[in-house]
Amino acid sequence: MSGLEHAQWTELLGVSEYDHIIGAAIVVIILVIISFKVKKKCAESSQSKESLAPSPKFSIVTFFEFITLDFLLKLIADIFGSEEKARRFLPLLGGSFFFIFFANLLGVLPGFYPASQNLNTTLAMSSVIFIAYNYLGFKEHGIGYLKQFMGPVIYLAPLMIVIELVSHLVRPASLSLRLFWNMFGDHLVLQIFSNLTPYIVPAIFIGLGVFVSFLQAFIFTILSSIYISLSISHDH
Repeated sequence: MSGLEHAQWTELLGVSEYDHIIGAAIVVIILVIISFKVKKKCAESSQSKESLAPSPKFSIVTFFEFITLDFLLKLIADIFGSEEKARRFLPLLGGSFFFIFFANLLGVLPGFYPASQNLNTTLAMSSVIFIAYNYLGFKEHGIGYLKQFMGPVIYLAPLMIVIELVSHLVRPASLSLRLFWNMFGDHLVLQIFSNLTPYIVPAIFIGLGVFVSFLQAFIFTILSSIYISLSISHDH
């Protein structure tokens, strides 16, 4: 998408070029506040020598505990092969999940523009994952990490290096474009139907938007987990 095309689409959606920055700032503030609340509860549980068991009463803290410990941790533990490894990367992967999920949800609320609907934001997030998994690969294997780019047979190494380099460079582009286009399309459809029929029908697309928001955060987290798992794996 060229700069002109992007400007035309943002004008169609009625947003400015800085709205994604405001959306990202709102999400970060929300997540920081919630993280302090979770940390406070952990400290209180530790002082009272109680196990960190979810409260029977629903709250935003228990919701985060459920998503983080009962959903995300178990999910990425299956990818990494152990819960111990999964806990090492939970801050990065869990942080990515919650940021994307809450950023996507902003698009469902009238008057808000989701940060994930801007290509600059999604590309920045995928670049963080790209840098992180390559750094972790070198940290785990040292210079031997480059062997993953050479393939199993030495005489095919020149060809495999080119293929692997292209494959690795496509990953951040794939992560960012998938998230961007899905959220852009979802927001555009919601706005079109809201303008055509302001009652009942938009509610259906709002429900669909919430599901898409979760699904895109889930897919981004799963793919990021797989990339990190492959980079630190010794089965090469």
